[in-house]
Amino acid sequence: MGPIDVWINDAMTTVFSFFEEIEPEEYERATDVTYHGTVWGTRAALKRMAPRDRGTIVEVGSAMAYQGIPLQAPYCGAKHAIKGFVDSVRTELRHKGSRVHVTMVQLPGVNTPQFEHGRSKMPNHPMPVPPVYQPEVAADAVHWAAHHRRRQVYVGVPTFYTVLGSKLAPWLAERYLARTAVSGQQTEGPPAPHNDPGNLMQPPPEDPGAHGPFDQISPSHSPTWFISRHRRAIATTLAAATAAAALLAGER
Repeated sequence: MGPIDVWINDAMTTVFSFFEEIEPEEYERATDVTYHGTVWGTRAALKRMAPRDRGTIVEVGSAMAYQGIPLQAPYCGAKHAIKGFVDSVRTELRHKGSRVHVTMVQLPGVNTPQFEHGRSKMPNHPMPVPPVYQPEVAADAVHWAAHHRRRQVYVGVPTFYTVLGSKLAPWLAERYLARTAVSGQQTEGPPAPHNDPGNLMQPPPEDPGAHGPFDQISPSHSPTWFISRHRRAIATTLAAATAAAALLAGER
């Protein structure tokens, strides 16, 4: 099919559980797939892109790369690690003068089947922290990032306030999550039969599709994502409008 122009790292698996109830082999597996999957996927892509001095690697990240939440220690740890790994690789590429571009897409909760086939040790069915977005929103952001040379892309209101909260008042974010995020990641119903053992050690027996069970609460559009990808045009428009308003005010 020819040279690789775009490579997307998105492999993940996890365990929904309090940390002390996770077995070492479970934690190791979740880290191996989610973190090392990105590491070795990136290396495979660079092996082919670096000699051509072109190409884009899209790392699918998460707001949880900035702020860990309860019940997802393996996943949050892996996403934090991916962010540090990507920062390091970027500095090396800059040192070498490489034109290979590495970008990260930081996502909010997305209505994918991961909550249907992820291993869970909780009494109720796992769910993403609301507000939840449809997978098409995430896919649009990944596609856009693959064709625009922006180092980082934030998607959804939760990603913006999670990143800002982790930087401005991490203690407040921790207290809020401790109070709300355990019940907020569980529905009222029991776990699905396939949540145990889940897809931690092997993939599900069939393709589960793109959508999870939360279509009714998941918008298919994100105003903040629209603003993010059009930020320059919006800033230019606002600057022009401000200048025009100031000119009219001066004439009066």
